[in-house]
Amino acid sequence: MIIARLKVTLDHVEPAVVRRLEVPFDIKLSDLHLVIQAVMPWWNYHLYEFRARNHRWGLPDPGSHWPGMPRVLPAKGTSLAGLIATTGAKTFTYIYDFGDDWEHKVKIEKTCEPAPGAIYPRLTEARGRCPPEDVGGPWGYAEYLEAMADPNHERHAEMIEWRGPDFDPNVVDVASIEKELAKLARRWSRPKRARKAA
Repeated sequence: MIIARLKVTLDHVEPAVVRRLEVPFDIKLSDLHLVIQAVMPWWNYHLYEFRARNHRWGLPDPGSHWPGMPRVLPAKGTSLAGLIATTGAKTFTYIYDFGDDWEHKVKIEKTCEPAPGAIYPRLTEARGRCPPEDVGGPWGYAEYLEAMADPNHERHAEMIEWRGPDFDPNVVDVASIEKELAKLARRWSRPKRARKAA
């Protein structure tokens, strides 16, 4: 097994939201989607897409293809290694929630042998808290942070009622992220027949 060390950066937000993680190089893109959902963390109830050069992978909708646009290929049918082999890209984009349009830059920093006894996927670094789901994309998130920081802001009370008073954009719940990754690792290590029954 070969391991890919990835740096995932959420674009267009301050303070920076960065995750470094390690995954099997042959991970399916549909599973990489679940890993990114876990490490940010997002809630995984919106559509997503991977984009590299002129290629796209996600959940294809047969009725949504427009002439001149690249077809969306099934994410579950392509691996991370396949994306690299097809496109030659070492950096690609992961987009989550086509309304808020959260763009993540995913960079393959290195491939290597697995560490003895390590369980994959695994988190190696987490900086910056992920924005709240459905906050309105990068622009809405900036407004949310402004409102939360200023008790006199016209939307301060509304934002506290919506998400609570204790959002700190610099604090990451690493233990919670590692717990979600461990769940994925356990699920993927079960035999395929047991996975289908679950």
